[in-house]
Amino acid sequence: MKEVVPEKFAVRLRRSAFGIMVLVIAASNAASTADDATLTAGSEFAAKDSLAPAADKSEDATRCLEGLCWTPGNFPVTLEKAANDRGDWLVRFPSPINSGDARNDLVAIEWYQARDADQKLITAPAVVVVHESGSGMTVGRLFARGLQMQGLHAFMIQLPHYGERRTGKNRPDGGNLISMMKQAVADVRRARDAVAVLPFVDKSRISLQGTSLGGFVSATAGSLDDGYDNVFLMLAGGELYDLIQNGKKDAAKVRERLEQAGLKGEELRQLTLIVEPTRVAHRLDPERTWLYSGVFDTVVPPKNALALANAAKLTKPHHIQMTANHYTGIVYLPFVLSHIAKHAHHPKPPAP
Repeated sequence: MKEVVPEKFAVRLRRSAFGIMVLVIAASNAASTADDATLTAGSEFAAKDSLAPAADKSEDATRCLEGLCWTPGNFPVTLEKAANDRGDWLVRFPSPINSGDARNDLVAIEWYQARDADQKLITAPAVVVVHESGSGMTVGRLFARGLQMQGLHAFMIQLPHYGERRTGKNRPDGGNLISMMKQAVADVRRARDAVAVLPFVDKSRISLQGTSLGGFVSATAGSLDDGYDNVFLMLAGGELYDLIQNGKKDAAKVRERLEQAGLKGEELRQLTLIVEPTRVAHRLDPERTWLYSGVFDTVVPPKNALALANAAKLTKPHHIQMTANHYTGIVYLPFVLSHIAKHAHHPKPPAP
């Protein structure tokens, strides 16, 4: 059995979705006032990787982890002024993976700060947000602003070769897609430790949220260890090779880019296994993981969403199915934001 958001509620959301998104943006802009005097451009904070993957009984999962993890170390976290409508600060730290592109290897995170009714900074839990595949990162920013309105510090990480990390106008060709995702997984995991050293962040409550491409990355990054307190996956799934071969629209574009780079068949299948979420999703805590799927999604079809849900052992309340496709799912944003905030504000339950 699957939990489906009621159709009556969905209809109300569809009618009001545009207005709600406008209000999210307007409220966020109004909140972007003066920052606390203790935060200045050039401020630097010392961070250390807390990456500590537990041993896995599965040989396949162990091989996957060995290909994704890195040797933990110390690293600096710095603040830069944010561009207009791009949060309150731009947080920078070095990627744990060296791609050979210095600009790309300096991770950029847009910090949308939690404030009280008087627009004063408050200490609050944090959510690292991982955006979709679109170059504008529009949905990622909507999530970040919406979570900010929910009283949370939201940190939208720009994936490799996006935003401030891009050299020139175009992203690398399809031949680099898998290596980009591998770096993205490492960056997203390190982001947890970068966020934890910043003032006003309650480091005992740091969650992870990803949408579409960002959801695939988050599913794998969240599976490395128990670093994130909660993991929220929007319109994501598993069995990447099958999805690339059979998915439509965005998935079809990825397939075309990969074929142009000469990647297909068994070679492509082996490459996708490097970042395949279902190889390690059993490491997620099913009580602290939620998957929001579209029952009419043709980009990430229901069977691929179910593959991830099954691998993560998610129960009915943790696999929420929406009466939407991959694009109309945005109308559920108010519901999803409220649901995330409810759990992100609560402390992580103690280990048994």
